Amino acid sequence: MKTARILAAAAALAFAAPTTASAQSAWPIDPASYVDVSMITIDDGHSLEYANHLAGMWRSSQDFAKSQGWISDYQIWINEFPRDGEPDVYLVTWFPSFASPEESKKRDAAYLAHAKATEEQLQAASGKRAEYRHLSGSMLFRQYTWAK
Repeated sequence: MKTARILAAAAALAFAAPTTASAQSAWPIDPASYVDVSMITIDDGHSLEYANHLAGMWRSSQDFAKSQGWISDYQIWINEFPRDGEPDVYLVTWFPSFASPEESKKRDAAYLAHAKATEEQLQAASGKRAEYRHLSGSMLFRQYTWAK
């Protein structure tokens, strides 16, 4: 058991460690997009209300981000048979890279213009949704693809 943990830790470090061009060629997989997964729990009786939010404001913002090249795809996954404590909805978003601080500021301004809303209005809407929709967790994955 201890050996398995050591091997798992070594594998994790190998993926996390920066590699040189010559060392990279030894790996049969290459880093690709990031995948963000938000895990959402919805209070009973509010599923339609949240679905309408997803089909409206959330979809509009995701489509805008995709049109700008900030994300490459997004999906909604519903947990059809959630066990006790599991989320009801998984919001999955693929993106190629993280934005720099300067780029993040530009994106924020562009999104506010797209939404035709102020930061205060967006925060108030988020607060209203927080009455029935709860972020129960989030994960960030890194996709790897086969090396050429």
